[in-house]
Amino acid sequence: MDTFVFSEAVYLKTGEPPLINGWIPYLGMALLFRKDAFKFLLDQQKKLGDIFTVHIAGRYITFIMDPFQYVYVIRNSKQLEFHEFADKMASKTFDYPALSKGKFPDLKENLHRIYQYLQGKPLDIISDHMMKNLQDIFEWKCSQATDWETEKMYKFCCSVMFEASFITLYGRVPAADGHKVISEIRDKFIKFDASFPYLAANIPIELLGATKKVRKELIHHFLLQNMTKWLGGSKVVQARQDIFEKYELLGDYDKAAHHFAFLWASVGNTIPATFWAMYYLLRHPKALAAVRDEIDHLLHSTGQKRGPTYNIHLTREQLDNLVYLESALNESLRMCSSSMNIRISQEDFVLKLEGNQEVGLRKGDWIALYPQILHMDPEVYEDPKEYKFDRYIENGKKKTTFYKAGRKLKYFLMPFGSGISMCPGRFLAMNEMKMFIFLLLARFDVELVENKAVRLDNSRMGLGILLPDVDIAFRYKLRSLRKRKALGLEVDIGCSDMPPRFVLPEL
Repeated sequence: MDTFVFSEAVYLKTGEPPLINGWIPYLGMALLFRKDAFKFLLDQQKKLGDIFTVHIAGRYITFIMDPFQYVYVIRNSKQLEFHEFADKMASKTFDYPALSKGKFPDLKENLHRIYQYLQGKPLDIISDHMMKNLQDIFEWKCSQATDWETEKMYKFCCSVMFEASFITLYGRVPAADGHKVISEIRDKFIKFDASFPYLAANIPIELLGATKKVRKELIHHFLLQNMTKWLGGSKVVQARQDIFEKYELLGDYDKAAHHFAFLWASVGNTIPATFWAMYYLLRHPKALAAVRDEIDHLLHSTGQKRGPTYNIHLTREQLDNLVYLESALNESLRMCSSSMNIRISQEDFVLKLEGNQEVGLRKGDWIALYPQILHMDPEVYEDPKEYKFDRYIENGKKKTTFYKAGRKLKYFLMPFGSGISMCPGRFLAMNEMKMFIFLLLARFDVELVENKAVRLDNSRMGLGILLPDVDIAFRYKLRSLRKRKALGLEVDIGCSDMPPRFVLPEL
């Protein structure tokens, strides 16, 4: 094929995008991309425009940088497939056989249908269970928080969200030391999760220390003889069990590995997302006050009492109407999400884009959208590096219109993927995070005790929610009741009887 070289890029004369090959065999540009994918892609966009191909670790990935072109990639789901790629990566990462149609006919489709339990009325049921479990865990912590309790924030979020999610999905461990058993599973989960980026990058698990041993131990927790002892599991997990039983070629270990993969999918991104939502709120006093007032107003208007002995019930409509809480959560997701939406070309074909643009693709080529570029675009979001808790509110209602170059964007916030690759559990995840923040602020006075900035750890770039580079200490205690005006109403709110150690500046 005739080519000519300009700078780092190779231009192909067949209508294909410019190719950045790199000079290291096989790796290509992998090292630079892994170091800082966001900066790397912006640099290439400035040099080459909105469409270019990068050689990364043996893969040729064509990046579409213009958000107005996203729709053309997303709607071509027949030629640009996702599930086969995701299945191969997940089967290798979580150690179960790939869901091939020949060996396991209709298994993938049957599992996909189960996600109906995470939408509509079934979503209300599982959300109610999650709310009750969160309250039980917070109440358990309340009994130990008669005075200020200091903990590390990420560890706290991980402890609460992991246990509540585990109980909601898989049921309670009936042993007297149920908290301890789940804590042991959580500790192993954290060790495995630390190796997840390397497994996703196709690095053999044998090179990752004790990861293989830890994965095997985790999977064994989900063997049928163990799961049958857990009480009160969810319908979505029970439905998955029922489907697996129909496939004789799936061994007990394989079924357990599927259950473990579902657990990771349920909490692997939700835990760090919860941390960032909490961190940014505590870092910004105005945001914290606005969200807390909204929570207190809802409790007052629904006649619900706030305190460690009172159960709080929230309907989906009530959760959806917490506009300040949702905006604050969306803003933290905008700042901490770094997913790469990947599609694989199933054939040689020409992808037609807006403005009579065309992209020649070969079978096996990867197409990628990188929404973090959109999320941090100053044309779309003014001062994108600043946390603005009310960025998604306009005239007291949810703001859903954002513009670039004077044109309305169809896609402006994409922490859960897009199209066929959109996370099927996104509604439950949002409800879980809202309920966590709601209960935290309804029950506790909370404040940071370290005046340090926490930054994003870029080791998971392209894989979802980025983790914090360090943990940070905070403290909490039961809110004491005192009358104060909030949103124009006299409501019972908490007020610390101890002044904060310092006032944090808004960053």
